[in-house]
Amino acid sequence: MEKNKRDYNKTLMRLYEILQRLNDGEALSIKSLAEEFDVSYRTIQRDMNDRLSKMYPIYQEKRLWRMQKNFKIENQNSSEDDLILGIIGKLTEGMGQIFSAKVKKLLSKIYNQKNNPIYAKNSMEDISTHLDEINKITQSIESKTHITCIYTKYQDRSRKRKIKPLKIVTFEGFWYLVGLNENNKIRKYYLKNISNIYSTKEIFKTDIKIDKMLENAVSIWFNSEKKAFKVRLLADVDVAKYFKRKPLPTQKIEDELEDGSIIFSIDVTNDKEVISLVKYRLPHLHILEPLWIKESIENDIKRFLS
Repeated sequence: MEKNKRDYNKTLMRLYEILQRLNDGEALSIKSLAEEFDVSYRTIQRDMNDRLSKMYPIYQEKRLWRMQKNFKIENQNSSEDDLILGIIGKLTEGMGQIFSAKVKKLLSKIYNQKNNPIYAKNSMEDISTHLDEINKITQSIESKTHITCIYTKYQDRSRKRKIKPLKIVTFEGFWYLVGLNENNKIRKYYLKNISNIYSTKEIFKTDIKIDKMLENAVSIWFNSEKKAFKVRLLADVDVAKYFKRKPLPTQKIEDELEDGSIIFSIDVTNDKEVISLVKYRLPHLHILEPLWIKESIENDIKRFLS
């Protein structure tokens, strides 16, 4: 528990330092920040894309992150602690009214939020009514003990499950439990479909590097049993900027074309990781390789239009 606390403190201080430097007009590269703070490239990428960019008008241009021109955080009357607490408070607002209210109640004891200059728009689903279940799961994750539960997969088909819980995660605003089933295979369970949770007190061991696996996942469709393969894509000028501002996990820009389009690649373990991404950005995002995924999307479009 003490290690988790230290890691959390390090994260907050790193975010604060990066934000201050952007506010001072510096242009920062992910690579140099990763070296400076002795963390992975993906960690800094997540800091920018999933944390700071949701609260402040920062953007990436030519591999450098900057604060938007003419924007300045005026925090002369705010202490460093106030700014950090403001970030925490705003990040929890998208997690449900009950959960957010609990956090605000705690923060109000040490921080006046009335004139908080920070606004964050989060699109996470409300998990406020499932805090008891989440608490039971997190305790079992920390103690590495099995849980039994009832899991409703679809169409009200419920089954009793025995799970080795590894991590509670969120993808695209939805919450899941990632764990090992009774055959030691990684499975993802939609959090709101888990009920009647009990800890068996039976301890398990695993050498699975779940954090690394999650860092490289494009979506919840990742497949831990498959070897990653490369997908090459073309983003036209209308959407290229979004992939520059918020790069995908494992994303590498291969070429920037004269018309503003970009060619980039990502590594995926399941074709569904990239198919849903492309369909969301049609007609501005195209698969270049592999051809079988491109053909699969084209066939889906033909069926839709027929």
